[in-house]
Amino acid sequence: MPTGRQGPEIWLRGPVTAPGPGAPGPAHDRAARRSFSWVGTHGGAGVSTLAAVYGGHDSGRSWPGAGAPRSVLLVARTHATGLGSAAAAVETFRRGQAPQGLDLDAVVLVADAPGRLPRPLAQRVRSLESVIDVYRVPWVTAWRLGEPAGPPRETQALARLTGAVR
Repeated sequence: MPTGRQGPEIWLRGPVTAPGPGAPGPAHDRAARRSFSWVGTHGGAGVSTLAAVYGGHDSGRSWPGAGAPRSVLLVARTHATGLGSAAAAVETFRRGQAPQGLDLDAVVLVADAPGRLPRPLAQRVRSLESVIDVYRVPWVTAWRLGEPAGPPRETQALARLTGAVR
């Protein structure tokens, strides 16, 4: 074995050097700085609350305008109308009918009531999950009462995606 090598060759995947000045930092640092535009697929989806809690641009029910982040998180409630509008918005992206330059990153489903989803709605969620990343946000009573609260524990993956990790 030549001197100066560390560990078995199978673990080496190219040159291993220290980054120089101006080199990008670790990927998790870059991901934490990524910004999103929250786009509601129907009225009352929860876009303003999610933007306030997780950060990012509140686009309401409109596509992000000039100067807004081009990475889109579609937002819908977990009732039948919300799931239908989320599926239609995903289809808009799939067909290339969304404004140019927008990237659909995921769908965020906000619970429309406390408790488990009825089976027909859970099946619609699974259908969405088969074509795109879906993040679920549970019912948060404090949000309903207008009380500020951070991201729920159950949404750690969404908090990491948006950089809202505490």
